[in-house]
Amino acid sequence: MRKPAALLALATAFALVAPDALSCTNILVTKGASADGSTMITYAADSHELYGELYFTPAGVHPFGTMREVVEWDTGKTLGRIPQAPVTYQVLGNMNEHQVAIGETTFGGRKELAGPAGIVDYGSLMWIGLERSKTAREAVDVMTKLVDEFGYASTGESISIADPNEAWVLEIIGKGEKQKGAVWVAVKVPDGMISAHANQPRIREFPRNDPKNVLFSKDVVSFAREKGWFTGKDEEFSFADVYSPLRGGTLRGCDGRVWSVFRRAAPSLNLSSDWVLAVPGTKPMPWAVKPDRKLSTKDVMELMRDHYEGTELDMTKDVGAGPYQVPYRWRPMGFKVDGVDYVHERAISTQQTGYSFVAQMRSFLPAAVGGVLWFGLDDTYSTVYVPMYSSMREVPKSWAVGTADFRAFSWDSAFWTFNFVSNFAYSRYSDMIGDVRRVQGELEGRFLAEQPEIEKAALKLYADSPAAARDYLTKYSVATAEGVVARWKKLGEFLMWKYLDGNVRDTQGNVTHPRYRDEWYRAIAKDGGDRLKARTLPGEPKRPE
Repeated sequence: MRKPAALLALATAFALVAPDALSCTNILVTKGASADGSTMITYAADSHELYGELYFTPAGVHPFGTMREVVEWDTGKTLGRIPQAPVTYQVLGNMNEHQVAIGETTFGGRKELAGPAGIVDYGSLMWIGLERSKTAREAVDVMTKLVDEFGYASTGESISIADPNEAWVLEIIGKGEKQKGAVWVAVKVPDGMISAHANQPRIREFPRNDPKNVLFSKDVVSFAREKGWFTGKDEEFSFADVYSPLRGGTLRGCDGRVWSVFRRAAPSLNLSSDWVLAVPGTKPMPWAVKPDRKLSTKDVMELMRDHYEGTELDMTKDVGAGPYQVPYRWRPMGFKVDGVDYVHERAISTQQTGYSFVAQMRSFLPAAVGGVLWFGLDDTYSTVYVPMYSSMREVPKSWAVGTADFRAFSWDSAFWTFNFVSNFAYSRYSDMIGDVRRVQGELEGRFLAEQPEIEKAALKLYADSPAAARDYLTKYSVATAEGVVARWKKLGEFLMWKYLDGNVRDTQGNVTHPRYRDEWYRAIAKDGGDRLKARTLPGEPKRPE
């Protein structure tokens, strides 16, 4: 996800990187790597200008000759029109009624390939793919044929595409200014493995004769040869290295997030941070890894909640975290002190997330029951993932498109309600986040615990009437989502009461005044020096310790 394309001043050693190159995060979990046989993908749509809301497009049957407008996701600008498909499928957020889910991360790529001629931007590519596909493999075919016929209108993208049986990564980039089409490669994640990407392409060498697992444009190598970017053997060709040459900044700000997913899911691998820290001679991280244990839906939610805790990149440890160990840094990410360039870390959890999700797809259930978009707004660390069944007929009002926007705060908006709580929590983070996580855990724990009973009831209805099952799941999802917003408002009120004016009320409601942590007092004393030392008059008794 990206908004807008101004450059950030990162350290010279880490190169100049556009903010979209430091944005979204995706995780892909195959059915053999999940605890219950689900396929899962995640997506954090990160942008300082993306208002988080739950998109909804109903299924449709369209007369011959109907045209579909292509509207650029980032700008709202109409790019053109294409023939509409005779039949389109319902799309809820980033999942359709057939349990196909799609997410993305922007990598930008070579500047020489910017500004291609085309009318299909990456956002439209995702949603048109969802409207027209029953499987992940079909979505790859639909999307790549779209850019062949109508041209691509964005920079480089890594796109996650999954269904109840398979998970794929499609990496695609245009051919340069006024050039139509794109070069691309798509690779299926091996069953039993997980993969991830975060604004840096990760497909390197790939087999040329394995169409069950690898697909690619016919000119993906020859185009690079024509440009003079590759001269080796075809089997040595690396999509990532050729079309988006590595930089220190993308290793640190992008692949760092992939490393953090892998280190948590497969600690037995003891993956070093050397690749992330651009240590010369370090080999790239694996494209996919086998987790130490099969992952539950809750495990995957937690993988999306990360500030590099417990590593050398831990964002709570340096003075930038302040007295309350805030694991966030306001932009810009790069800064200069006395002629030396520095950089803040970019973790998976970040303050500018518009929305995120964990998409759960299950081959052992009817599509109407098996597809769940666990959907959250704002910061992944403090959001609540709410079960939105992909077959539901409507979305909760406070989560819907058009309820509110960035122009004004509104208590009618789930997005603004979540932002109210998280932004207040940033002011005394180490204390408040405990209260936030407790309520988050209670809600998500309840939703996960009741999921079997909800689906048992839905399946019973489905046996007699699929429509009745859809109605039931719609009612459940809408009521649950609106209940979460009401609970989050109460949480915000509680936090204001408990932490008013820098005080902290105890469980009996008594006002207390907890000290700063010792490390922060030392930092204050070191910075203030003699000016802050307590002074006494001659003969004055010493203050008690």
